[in-house]
Amino acid sequence: MSSQDFRLDFAGCQRVLQERLAEPPPGRIQLVTGPRQVGKTTLLLGLERALGERTVYAAADAPEAALPGFWDRLWTRAEAAAGEHGTAVLLIDEVQHAPRWAHRLKADWDRVRRCPLPIHVVATGSSALGIDAGSRESLAGRFERLTLAHWSAHSLAEAFDLDPEAAAEEVVRRGAYPGAFAFTGDPRRWSVYVRDAIVEPAIGRDILGLATVRRPALLRQVFSVAAASPAQVISLQKLRGQLQDRGALETLAHYLALLEDAYLVAALPKHVSRPARRRASPPKLVPLSNALCAVVDPRGIPGRESDPDRFGAWVENACLAHAWSAGQRVAYWRESPLEVDGVLEGSWGQWAIEVKTGPFGARDLEGLFEFTRRFRRYRPLVVCGDAQLPAAARLGAEAVTWKRFLLDGPPTPAA
Repeated sequence: MSSQDFRLDFAGCQRVLQERLAEPPPGRIQLVTGPRQVGKTTLLLGLERALGERTVYAAADAPEAALPGFWDRLWTRAEAAAGEHGTAVLLIDEVQHAPRWAHRLKADWDRVRRCPLPIHVVATGSSALGIDAGSRESLAGRFERLTLAHWSAHSLAEAFDLDPEAAAEEVVRRGAYPGAFAFTGDPRRWSVYVRDAIVEPAIGRDILGLATVRRPALLRQVFSVAAASPAQVISLQKLRGQLQDRGALETLAHYLALLEDAYLVAALPKHVSRPARRRASPPKLVPLSNALCAVVDPRGIPGRESDPDRFGAWVENACLAHAWSAGQRVAYWRESPLEVDGVLEGSWGQWAIEVKTGPFGARDLEGLFEFTRRFRRYRPLVVCGDAQLPAAARLGAEAVTWKRFLLDGPPTPAA
């Protein structure tokens, strides 16, 4: 998946869609993709309520979508709504489940433009796999793509009226799937929900149903190892050594790419001075929600005091996943014995970050300062606990607490 994707939180995606649907129709098709259970259906139903009778909503994965003539009836309803109300908005949920959806959407959109008919189209999909393939093949120049990303701590706090710092803690412990939040008081029920409503559909339907996967058991094993290894740099050779069902290195790399397209795990590249060296570097595996770590790791959620090393890895993972979901280009840097946890570029600016949840000294920041000495366009940033802020100040390092980072990202770059 391209790191250039236009990724937005729920409120941002809602705002952008409302602005575009207020433009004179027909505009370009709005394709909204994103992880499962982050609110894409809720987004469409909210638009349906806000825009009233001129909207036509349909789910392409509903039973009635399998009946003959479903697609044609959908467009007939949209044209009738446009005739009655002056404009219409067609909302198609999980569009990738409709047979030949991209070809059909192209034909109908071209007809709408020729007539012209005052109809806007918004379509959603839970996997970049099907959406990317269809849009590249048939819809070039006809669509704008938005990614409704994993929720941030800020979104979680607003939606559920939480104390912001408590929301940041929740993102580290259980991720931020809004549908799972109601079950946080019942760990067993919460875990079953995440597995059955998120993990299994993402792998079983989105990946296995839309991509060529010759060894499904191996794909599931790759996911399990990645989810149990948050923020770890793992070579493909080492990854293969941890699997019961071993495969070729090219197959493992392909399966990691599929997991990223399904918004489950990002394989972060190494920051290198010469791009030709990047392909030979091992990836840093970042599950895109800590909920995935919690349901896979048999040790459960780590305690801050009882398991500080693993807790620190989960905080680092949450911070890197947050940056990825916010549309930043995220990498890591390592030249033994020096390393930097995250190298960020994008709308936040250019940052090298080191995540520290325990005490640290000057030697612990040698990698951060050496990297920013070599690559001067990056600002060094220590992401740490409240108690460690004075230590960062004594070492002359700019710092922010990991809770504030999960809420607001890094400090605003100096003008």
